Amino acid sequence: MINKKEKDWFKDRGYPHFSNKTPVSVRDKVEHYVSNPKKIAKHSFLPLIFKEIKQRRYKESEFGGELKQSHKKIKKGVIISNTKIREILYATHIDAHVYSYYTQKIITPKYESYLNKNKLLSDAITAYRRIETEDKVKFKNNVHFAKDVFDEIKKRQNCVALVLDIENFFPTLNHKKLKLAWAKILGNKTLPKDHYNIFKAATRFSYVKLDDLKTKNNHFDEKQLAINKKNGKHTFFDNIKELIDSDIIIHKNQKKNSDKKLIGIPQGLPISALLANMYMLAFDEIVINELSVKHDVYYRRYSDDIVVLCKENQIDFVEKFIIDEVAKIDLIISEEKTEMTLFKTQNNRLQSFKIRKDKSIQENVPLNYLGFEFYGYQTLIKSKNLAQFYREMKQTVKRKHKRVEHIKEEKLLDEAPLFKRKLYRLYSFKGVKSRDLPAKRTDFVNGVAKTKYFDRKFRGNYLRYAYRASDDLNAPEIKRQLRNHWKILQKTIKKYEFSNVDKT
Repeated sequence: MINKKEKDWFKDRGYPHFSNKTPVSVRDKVEHYVSNPKKIAKHSFLPLIFKEIKQRRYKESEFGGELKQSHKKIKKGVIISNTKIREILYATHIDAHVYSYYTQKIITPKYESYLNKNKLLSDAITAYRRIETEDKVKFKNNVHFAKDVFDEIKKRQNCVALVLDIENFFPTLNHKKLKLAWAKILGNKTLPKDHYNIFKAATRFSYVKLDDLKTKNNHFDEKQLAINKKNGKHTFFDNIKELIDSDIIIHKNQKKNSDKKLIGIPQGLPISALLANMYMLAFDEIVINELSVKHDVYYRRYSDDIVVLCKENQIDFVEKFIIDEVAKIDLIISEEKTEMTLFKTQNNRLQSFKIRKDKSIQENVPLNYLGFEFYGYQTLIKSKNLAQFYREMKQTVKRKHKRVEHIKEEKLLDEAPLFKRKLYRLYSFKGVKSRDLPAKRTDFVNGVAKTKYFDRKFRGNYLRYAYRASDDLNAPEIKRQLRNHWKILQKTIKKYEFSNVDKT
């Protein structure tokens, strides 16, 4: 029986890979394997699959000494795109279970035990952890972590929020330092054989690019995938030898530091987040001991996002201290992402002021933190996140219109309706409540298709998140931000020729 307060290490992942899926029916068999240190010490990890997630960004950038909103920026004298590219690498099903089991059942309890010896330290590290809310009803999320920072600003009144971001966090972690941090959490000088094998897999990893698997005119070989699936294998190849014998390139981690030593871990493994937190432990401790304890500096770290609250006359000292200490663990603070926001009481209310690089200040520019904009007197959802919500809404309607036009052409129809239910569920107040939705999954057993019908849990849409954030942050202004969402959705639908949409 799994305790609800524990995160289950076993997950039935649906994606195709180089080894077969592991449904819930084989859980006991998998657990018997992954809980055996001798087997894990000799386990052969298969290549990861690599994919890129691109996010186009419209940001304030400096051109010729003038700040402009643009999709591009100047870096080292060269104009480059502002597009954020996240490199995701994901493991085969059995490898993912190994990472997940060791993360949840073995390493995390020791890491949490270490943090719990120092409340200041434990409170400071917020990402990738299961931290209970004060009422013990649920676990904290980014809304609660943002509220903690905003409440502290309100408490201090006159202070500066310094937000810093570590550049290329996961891809630049030093392997030697990671290994030492890992051993320290385990209470050892060196890693045991099973842990060392996992360490090697997470640092000296190999991978195949997802696009390289699209071998049929830039598409997956659906026919071969169907044959494999019919044979009970949800895989790209019948066996790993087929991959090795194919023309597909198996890449190896080639990222190196100035000493030509391999660096970086994959972002996307079940163990990646924990490894990143362990890597930062020495830095977290020195910030708490030297800044929080000695100088009353408030410190929080959410993955590679660092926020500190200090007095106005402490800014230079605190910023230099953090930059220097981050450098000691072979990481770099992104200068262009560093933000300073001054908070002070003006006209009987707390207000925010952006501190520019030349030390001039700009009134009513908010602190951006974990998806929210904090002005002192009000809290809003980050405008870019809201713009993305509406952009996705409009793109979805456009895609549905293309689909309808294709059906009209294919079936020789004059009219075709828009099915609005799913659209409303995703992009309106009608999708705020969680509910069970009918779903089905077809698997092949001994070459025979067997369809299983079940209910899929729909946990609500983005508006549900926003409304809850509004309540948790005591910020009714967030709900006012979204009051026109229904009008925008209806206006978008009316742009296209759907037979069941009233244009009036």
